[in-house]
Amino acid sequence: MIQRIVLLLAFFTLSTHFAQEADQQFSEANTLYKNGDYTKAIELYEAIEATGNVSSELYYNLGNSYYKINKVGPSIFNYEKALQLDPLNEDAQNNLIFAKRLSLDRIEELPKSVFQKFDENYLSKLSYNQWAIAAVILSFLASCLFLLYYFSHSPSLKRLFFTSSLIGAVLLIATLSITMTQYGKASKTIEAIIYTTEVSVKNEPTKNAEEAFVIHEGTKVSVLDKVDDWKKIKLVDGKIGWLKDNEIKLLHVF
Repeated sequence: MIQRIVLLLAFFTLSTHFAQEADQQFSEANTLYKNGDYTKAIELYEAIEATGNVSSELYYNLGNSYYKINKVGPSIFNYEKALQLDPLNEDAQNNLIFAKRLSLDRIEELPKSVFQKFDENYLSKLSYNQWAIAAVILSFLASCLFLLYYFSHSPSLKRLFFTSSLIGAVLLIATLSITMTQYGKASKTIEAIIYTTEVSVKNEPTKNAEEAFVIHEGTKVSVLDKVDDWKKIKLVDGKIGWLKDNEIKLLHVF
C-alpha cells in the first residue's frame, strides 16, 4: 500500500515537473517568436509537441511561425491541427484562410447537400469531445429537473419541472446522437496536407504509372487507401489518385 502511494506521489511530481517545463518552453518560444527568431521558436514548439503537451494554442503558434518563413504546407497543417483541438479558435480559422491563399492549387468543391452544409456550418463547429461535454451537462440538468419534479408538491411546479425535464431529455438524446455521428465521422475520415512543393499524382500505385494530375504544397486531401508506401488520395473536387506517403502529412484526430 505504501509503495503504491509513493509511486503515485512520484508520478504526480513528475507530471507537474514536465508541465512546468513545457510552460517554460512555451513562454521561451513565444519570446523567440516576438523577437523574429521563427526557426528557433519552431524548434521549441515542436519539442513541446514531442512531449505530448499539445494544445490548440501550441499548433496555432506553430502555424504562425511557419507562415512567417513562407512554409505553406506546415503552416496550413498546424492551423488545421489547432482547429481539430478547438474548432472555435477564430484566430486559427482566419489565419488558415490567409495561409491557403499562398497555396498554388485552387480546387472547387463538389456541390454539397443541404444536410452536408448544415453539418459543416453548425454541427462540425464543435468537436465530438465538445459535444460529449454538452451531453454530460444536459444529462445532469435533465436529472436535476426530474428530481425537482418528483419531490415538488405544487401542481404548477410539477408541470413546469416535468416539461423542462422532458425537453432536457429530448435535447440530451439529440446531443448524444450528434456526438456519436461526429465521432464516427472523425474516426473514419483520414485527412492529410501535401508537404512536397509539387506532387505528380499517379493513376496507380506504381512509379511508372501515368500521371493523373499535379497538386502542390498545402493542399488538403482525404486518404482512402494504402498500398505499400503509396496512399490513395481524393481531392474535394472528386479527383482520385496515388502518391508516395512521404509526400503528405496525416492530420491525426486522436
